[in-house]
Amino acid sequence: MSVYVDNFRVPATVGKVRGRWSHLTADTPVELHAFAERIGLRRAWFQPRCTSGPCPAVDGVCVHFHYDVVDAKRKAAVTRGAHPIDLRAFGAIISARRAAYRKETSHHE
Repeated sequence: MSVYVDNFRVPATVGKVRGRWSHLTADTPVELHAFAERIGLRRAWFQPRCTSGPCPAVDGVCVHFHYDVVDAKRKAAVTRGAHPIDLRAFGAIISARRAAYRKETSHHE
């Protein structure tokens, strides 16, 4: 199992929370949810869908699946074993998921 947290750290206010936000993801949605629970994230904060355009799915979830996390949760994730990655690596993970999806669906046609 691999869990990743990027270094995006974009400043934003979401609801009442103001901070620098990064993306937490994992190899599968199941792994991501289990890890997110361990660091105190609510399942309601999961982002299963792409915000623009059609998105290939893994286990019925958009390949861009992630939780947004503020710096304190990013630090907690790294402390608990998440791999810190840069934003380009996060993009590469999403691209690899998309390619795997396309490869899988092309075999079913």
